[in-house]
Amino acid sequence: MSTMTEASIAAGADGAPNGITAIASGKGGVGKTWLAISLAHALAKMGQRTLLFDGDIGLANVDIQLGLMPKRDLGAVLEGTIGLAAAAQRFDAGGFDIIAGRSGSGSLARTSPHRLGELQGDLRELGGAYDRLLIDLGAGVDRSVSQLAGMASQILVVTTEEPTALTDAYAFIKVMHQQRPDLDVRVIINMASTPADGDRTYRTLLNACQNFLKIAPPLAGIVRADRRVREAIRAQTPLLVRSPNTEAATDVMAIARRLAPGPR
Repeated sequence: MSTMTEASIAAGADGAPNGITAIASGKGGVGKTWLAISLAHALAKMGQRTLLFDGDIGLANVDIQLGLMPKRDLGAVLEGTIGLAAAAQRFDAGGFDIIAGRSGSGSLARTSPHRLGELQGDLRELGGAYDRLLIDLGAGVDRSVSQLAGMASQILVVTTEEPTALTDAYAFIKVMHQQRPDLDVRVIINMASTPADGDRTYRTLLNACQNFLKIAPPLAGIVRADRRVREAIRAQTPLLVRSPNTEAATDVMAIARRLAPGPR
């Protein structure tokens, strides 16, 4: 396995500045959206101008986890009512901007490839105003997820110790590797019982990738299981606001430090 360096973390596989990071998972229930929110918050705390785009198909819940009631969302953009930039709103408590999805609409799933391509172009242009654009992808790898993932220079695949989560994470990595062999894919083990258990889980996934795909996706980080995460989600308050010194918050900040090249 290759060793991560500061330069490789700050750049994608093609050496270009790594400004677009997609947060993905092979299945639901692994804490992907919570992690996307927490990473956006952590990067903002480090001085990174950050935009979080909720691309979770039909199950968009970034706004729900943050306790927001957005007046403008991605659904209005796809309907042609507003432009993408108008859908961006500030989340003052976290110091970052979000573009909310529309829960239950399934709008991205029904969007034509051409319209999705236009959305990608608009999102890439809007992302140029930020140091970091995070895309919270839907679980799995359907057409719209794959297309949105295709604009990222880096993908963080979130999984847990559960065997089904690991199997689905491997399936996601396999599909993305087939589509873009040089893509910078990294792994985050979430809700790990202990750091040692998290490392063993990562090694299991790594061995499968090495044996069958001949690739070695590096470990982006391990986030320990922490009851305060559930409490923060129930309270619709970011963990880094409610419990900034807890184990999970410390782990997310460590991941953010490895991802951030520093503010421009």
